[in-house]
Amino acid sequence: MLKHIFVIGLDDFNLRELETVRDSHQYSFHGLVDYDAIVNPKHYPMPEIMAEARQTLAEAEAVDAIIGHWDFPTTSMLPVLRREHGLPTPTLESVLYCESKYWGRIAQQAVIPECTPPFQGLDPYSDDPVADLQLDYPFWLKPTTAFSSYLGFRIDNEEQFRQAMATIRENIQLFAEPFQYFIDQCEHREFLPAEGDGATCLAEGLIGGSLCTLEGYVFNGEVVVYGVLDSLRGSNQVSFLSYEYPSQLPPGVQNRMAEHTHKLLEHIGLDNTPFNIEYFWDPQTDRIWLLEINPRISKSHCPIFQMATGHSHHEVAIDVALDRRPEFPRPDGRFPVAAKFMPRVYGDATVTRAPSESELEALMRLHPELVVHSHVEEDMQLSELRGQDSYSFEIADVFIGAQSHEELHSKFRDIMQVLDYRFSEVVATNYG
Repeated sequence: MLKHIFVIGLDDFNLRELETVRDSHQYSFHGLVDYDAIVNPKHYPMPEIMAEARQTLAEAEAVDAIIGHWDFPTTSMLPVLRREHGLPTPTLESVLYCESKYWGRIAQQAVIPECTPPFQGLDPYSDDPVADLQLDYPFWLKPTTAFSSYLGFRIDNEEQFRQAMATIRENIQLFAEPFQYFIDQCEHREFLPAEGDGATCLAEGLIGGSLCTLEGYVFNGEVVVYGVLDSLRGSNQVSFLSYEYPSQLPPGVQNRMAEHTHKLLEHIGLDNTPFNIEYFWDPQTDRIWLLEINPRISKSHCPIFQMATGHSHHEVAIDVALDRRPEFPRPDGRFPVAAKFMPRVYGDATVTRAPSESELEALMRLHPELVVHSHVEEDMQLSELRGQDSYSFEIADVFIGAQSHEELHSKFRDIMQVLDYRFSEVVATNYG
């Protein structure tokens, strides 16, 4: 019997990825809430968004599963909508532990303190944020709820701190308001920390090293890690350059990360959901640091898994949502190594040249697995891009496969030469 699966913010690209999963002919995929309302809108009117979602589900022939692959607020919408339809779901409270970077640090400190940097919550509306600060410079400052390093800054001195807090204060309500909406939807608010809300900031000590992401799921209380990917960053240690599979970290380090993951997810009670969790490994000290947890698959990793295993890991999200234990990955891919590259410009500029459709088609004939999403077009100002980090502008996503990591980077360099993006003089950002 055909299963009706609703996908929050469904777009054409991710629909094609969904159609690569095993037994996809048995599924009928339906969009739930428009993409533009979920991905980088100017604001999130959650009562209206939830009302639209509820109406769509109420009018559906059947609702067998509800899934999503976007960040907040999608991840918080899922447990609310699923519990209303009696579907397998993590609790909203356990998801909010993941959504709030501050609450996440509190949970981590309780069970894996060795992976937790010094941290504190801060009120961006304080009359004197400097007087509230307990950490020494330098440190990272970020809203407790955001994504893609939005409003995240490295702070080296008081001037930078005051400037960053002013910027955060002007923009934090984009996520603070919808986060408060979901706090109000909790059935057991007492399970969450008393201190902190969506308008809280997190200040935390610097951590670093080799960054990686563990992809996994929790199914009926069982925590499973099925893949580890390396995340390579630029010199600012914020802007991502590539995600590469499989990880080149030592197997023992990956196993220790998996053990920490089991402890933490069991502690917060996260169940019946995919997840990805980011760690640093400092090879000088052999220290492992946890960065953050996301209660979803990484959409950026879907084409990577499709190239390397033959199937998008949307399959994991579908199986768990349908109350089935996933069987993933399987070695059916075309390449042993695959990656997503994110070429960037470190400052504002005007795009003076972007690749044409014919150039992209020629590249795909040369590299049949290639997927390119260009985010810019000629005469566009980079500062018009939404959802960027505080230091750079991502101009494209480039997915490719190869026989080795060395070949992967060589192919990427060749592809970028052909794409031949060009820009006017680059003007550094305030924090660049």
